[in-house]
Amino acid sequence: MNDTASKINRLEDQVNQLLELCKRLGDDNQDLRGQIKQLNSERAKLMEHKEQARSHVEAMITRLRSMEAA
Repeated sequence: MNDTASKINRLEDQVNQLLELCKRLGDDNQDLRGQIKQLNSERAKLMEHKEQARSHVEAMITRLRSMEAA
């Protein structure tokens, strides 16, 4: 009987450890999803800045070409 109780206690401990692991993994997953959202937002801002810089450079090139032609 003592052996059965020991096995049940060990199984209970393993289940509790598994539950703790699942909780930690869920928390980590939530943190990672937040990081992904933040990185996607930063990426969108960088893409917008890159597009603005490209437009400015193209405008400068156009102005230089028009000055050169004049």
